[in-house]
Amino acid sequence: MNATMPAPLDVRLMNITATVLFAACAAMLLAALSWWALRHPLFAVGAISVQGEVSHNSAATLRANVAPRVAGNFFTVNLDAARKAFEDVPWVRQAVVRREFPNRLRVLLQEHHAAAYWGAEGEAQRLLNTYGEVFEANVGDVEQDELPRLSGPDGESATVLAMFQVLQPLFDGLDLGLEQLALTSRGSWQIALDNGAQVELGRGTPDEVALRAQRFVQTLSQAASRYSRRPQDLVSADLRHSDGYAIRLRGVSTTSADAQKK
Repeated sequence: MNATMPAPLDVRLMNITATVLFAACAAMLLAALSWWALRHPLFAVGAISVQGEVSHNSAATLRANVAPRVAGNFFTVNLDAARKAFEDVPWVRQAVVRREFPNRLRVLLQEHHAAAYWGAEGEAQRLLNTYGEVFEANVGDVEQDELPRLSGPDGESATVLAMFQVLQPLFDGLDLGLEQLALTSRGSWQIALDNGAQVELGRGTPDEVALRAQRFVQTLSQAASRYSRRPQDLVSADLRHSDGYAIRLRGVSTTSADAQKK
């Protein structure tokens, strides 16, 4: 049996040289194609398609504001920079930017939906969206006729909104609108109703505060009726008492231990 003889040295050198030349030619061709693609006007970003929520910003306005900040062509445009440019536009919460061959960008927008004004009265006007996120926009563009005012540390905005969503239906049952809810720096909750009444809810976990408010709402009508008053006659209430609450009604002042334990 004859063993396979190795190729002569000159043949091996020729094979290696051919492989190197082929690889070099391929690399040069690829570089030439890349150079052509990067500079050919066919791939210059020629259109930006805007879809999604555009209630507060028209697609034309968005394109006009963002286009100067979008540099590069289809291959080189920085999608993160383009996304940030859209999200810097007022009322835009989130933007998803994708390439669309050969020369378009497609953008899907989600806008903020205002749930409340954020901050104490007299502070710079800011808004809170339905996710509990604080954002800045022209409050004159708010479509809702009436929004509550919520305030607290910025890091607690989602907590404050969640508490409002728990408390609002409780007071709606008494035909009292919840206009303001504040979380102080000391962790105490305070509310203002649409009849001008001020209610101190005190401190505690959200569940503890909600339960305290629920007991108050369930007994307020009974407590007020003893003095020929209605819940709408409430002037102020202090729920920070361990064994009940103190209330003040128009023309009447009293202390009730959970409305005398019902």
